[in-house]
Amino acid sequence: MPCQKDHSNIASILNGLSEGQYKSGRHKCAGCAYELGYQDGLKRKENVNIEKCMQDLDDSQAGPQRHKSAQEAYALGYKNGLAASKR
Repeated sequence: MPCQKDHSNIASILNGLSEGQYKSGRHKCAGCAYELGYQDGLKRKENVNIEKCMQDLDDSQAGPQRHKSAQEAYALGYKNGLAASKR
């Protein structure tokens, strides 16, 4: 299913990511991946199944998240969420 969310609020973050695609087929939404990683980081979640996370993401073919690595977006979101949880 294509992502219908507006990720323009994190466009500058997403623009810095590498291009990439999860395995084959449609691009996974890097915006959703970042937001999921951020929430997991805030919760300081220790056991993450990245493969499951990537499978559950919506597809994305538009916006600032187009062609960006969802795995890298998740990792950056997690890192930023951890930092925010320490404030």
